[in-house]
Parts: sequence; structure tokens; C-alpha cells
Amino acid sequence: MTLFQQILTIAICAIGTMTTRFLPFIVFFRGEETPKYIQYLGKALPGAIFGMLIVYCLKNVSVLTYSYGLPELIGIAVTAVLHIWKRKTLLSIAAGTAVYMLLIQFVF
Repeated sequence: MTLFQQILTIAICAIGTMTTRFLPFIVFFRGEETPKYIQYLGKALPGAIFGMLIVYCLKNVSVLTYSYGLPELIGIAVTAVLHIWKRKTLLSIAAGTAVYMLLIQFVF
């Protein structure tokens, strides 16, 4: 990439990030009550996205060939147990990912 292309790429990423961060505050003013459908989406979408991510991450796991999905299962278990125990999202995600990576590199 040329220098101009690099600067343009960074600028586009910055504008896109700022737009997604500022848009809710522009659309929903402080004095107004948030519409019911937005409140519903705020409650329903996190679980739906989480379920979609689980399906996406496990779609190519074969339980019939070696490793039998054990690294994935152990990584998910570590993530779930840590999240239930500590309620620290970043800790549970980082630990589950680290355990999974260590398992596939050194055990399986």
C-alpha cells in the first residue's frame, strides 16, 4: 500500500468507528425515552449474537476424528466456569482462549 492508501484506510476506519460510537447519542436524545423496540433489541440481541458465535466457532469441529472436539469443549468449559465464578468477561474470554490455544499446541 502506498502512504496515501494507508492514511485513507486509517481515516475510513476512524470515521466508521466514530460513527458507530456517536450515532446512538445523536439518534436518541437524553430527554427522550428509548423506544420499546430498541429496549427489546438490547435485551434479545446479546444472547442471539452469543449463540451465533458459538455455532460459527464450532461448525467445523468433528467429534468423529482425533481430538474429538475436546480442546473446544475444555476451552468453553473454562470460559463458562470462570465467567460464572468471577463475572469478569475479559478474564473468562482470555483464559478460555489461552487454555484452548495451549491445548491445541501442546496436547492435541
